[in-house]
Amino acid sequence: MAKAFSLSSADHGAGLPVVSFPRNYNAADDLIGRNILAGRGGKVAIRDDLGEYTYAEVAERTSRFANALGVLGVPREARVFVALHDSIDFPTVFLGSIKAGVTPIAANTLLTSADYDFMLQDSRASVLVVSAALLPVFQTLLANAPYLKQVIVSGAGAVVLAKGQLRLEELLAQAAPEHQTAPTTADDICFWLYSSGSTGKPKGTVHIHSSLIFSAELYAGPVLGIREDDTVFSAAKLFFAYGLGNGLTFPFSVGATVLLMAERPTPTAVCRMLRQHQPSIFYGVPTLYAALLSSPELPRRDEMLRLRRCVSAGEALPAEIGRRWKEHSGIDILDGIGSTEMLHIFLSNSPNDVRYGSTGKPVPGYAIRLVDEAGQPVARGTLGELQVSGPTAAIMYWNNREKSLATFQGPWTRCGDKYIEDEEGYFIYCGRSDDMLKVSGIYVSPFEVEAALMTHAAVLEAAVVGANDAQELLKPKAYVVLKNGIQPTPQLAEELQAHVKSRLAPYKYPRWVEFASELPKTATGKIQRFKLRSPRREA
Repeated sequence: MAKAFSLSSADHGAGLPVVSFPRNYNAADDLIGRNILAGRGGKVAIRDDLGEYTYAEVAERTSRFANALGVLGVPREARVFVALHDSIDFPTVFLGSIKAGVTPIAANTLLTSADYDFMLQDSRASVLVVSAALLPVFQTLLANAPYLKQVIVSGAGAVVLAKGQLRLEELLAQAAPEHQTAPTTADDICFWLYSSGSTGKPKGTVHIHSSLIFSAELYAGPVLGIREDDTVFSAAKLFFAYGLGNGLTFPFSVGATVLLMAERPTPTAVCRMLRQHQPSIFYGVPTLYAALLSSPELPRRDEMLRLRRCVSAGEALPAEIGRRWKEHSGIDILDGIGSTEMLHIFLSNSPNDVRYGSTGKPVPGYAIRLVDEAGQPVARGTLGELQVSGPTAAIMYWNNREKSLATFQGPWTRCGDKYIEDEEGYFIYCGRSDDMLKVSGIYVSPFEVEAALMTHAAVLEAAVVGANDAQELLKPKAYVVLKNGIQPTPQLAEELQAHVKSRLAPYKYPRWVEFASELPKTATGKIQRFKLRSPRREA
């Protein structure tokens, strides 16, 4: 096994650290092998809905899958489309493919047949590994998927499979338990993640072998402080970049234990996991934290005594949610920002430096800059577009040169977010670049208005977009979801407007408040503001 680099304390200064990384390197071999070499073969690595698996068992399963790919004639650098619910089978297939020098493509399990059809055609994957529960979504596509040669089904049980479809468990049982890792390099293509595609077609984001362990060494260790004795639970699923680090790379980097749950992370399901399995690290998204705080099933502080770290990403965390969670649980939420393109969090609050209302400071090993519309750096206190440079950046979008050139600009990756860096070096989120509103000639951050609305006791969720008034002038409009039992009234709408005025500059208040039963979101839980924008004029 090729040993990964190590970082000295001196490396954790500003900008990029100087690192030593072997040319011959395989990410799966490292993540699994380091635990076997450390004597953790008998330790529980994964607990899923059906049982638990030691690091030695995970090592054997990944080797068996790598061998199964060889038996099926899948060549190195071929692509395997992975549409699996969170269970032992996800790391088996994902890491087993990487071990064999084959490229896994982790797919969102909440998409439509049309989405999958596009991804299969775009990626030209030759193998599909799919959970039995998801197979019906794919069945209509398979006859018109010219590149697919094999369909492997996980958890098939008594399900009757179509001719030629294979059962994953049978393949694993028949394959040899040991595998000679493919001779890959640190810069070889390792895996893909498709972007959420909230404003267009999904983009195949291509990462190399070194990306996984870099994300662990730069964030999980120094910032999060993950340890071998931790038990971790991520509500974000493994197919997300955020969830992949939370529930696979990070725990495997230190030999911790991960909890995997196949079902959707509803407040009921998440509360059950927190209460029954007592994780010490919990990862969520702002929308989920808000829903948990409104749930009568949320465990009390004395029912979560092992909990020591809580993390949020996916979208900026409203300060009020952070404060309320700390009051309830006794644990701060470490809010950070990452992206599919950067693989995980690169700007974050840290355990001894939490400032709610900010996204914190750069994770050591990453460089951050804010630029104006001409691409020039802006002064502190000035709004700018966020750009990041770091070793976990994807190398391109597959088959999309135009967007690759627009996003990956030399060492810098454009994030599409607007930020202000304050005088103390904290970064304040001001919304997406395409969500910013210019009201009376002054930029207004939708997130800032949303955060103000969230401090009202009646508000569960809020989204702010621009709408034109009778004079065709752009003004903020708020869509508000109320907490259970609270009725929408014109008087409440006026109260919310006054509430925002009392906290922000008067020109920022929402000129219209529309109540909604729910807000449109991507599968990752991000609010799709573009679906709320309306071409009509407001009275």
